[in-house]
Amino acid sequence: MPSAKITSKGQVTIPQEVREAMGVSEGDRLEFVHMEGGGFALKRSTRSIRDLKGIIPLRRKPATLEEMQEAIVAGASKGIEGNRRAKRK
Repeated sequence: MPSAKITSKGQVTIPQEVREAMGVSEGDRLEFVHMEGGGFALKRSTRSIRDLKGIIPLRRKPATLEEMQEAIVAGASKGIEGNRRAKRK
């Protein structure tokens, strides 16, 4: 049975055999799941980019070209006003 030692900083090196069995590598994230009886299970939490699909709700209606142009003009106007105020100070 693989084992590991906790460092003074609370860090643990996961044995290679366990990393390979879990399919994890450097940069992957792990979760500690509290189990009944007080123990913990280690769970891989790395997800595919595809898992993010649908996380942000879509607008009901796409913006029109006119709405996009108005937003650009409004944003540019705010930027110009901000620059004028900064120069006055």
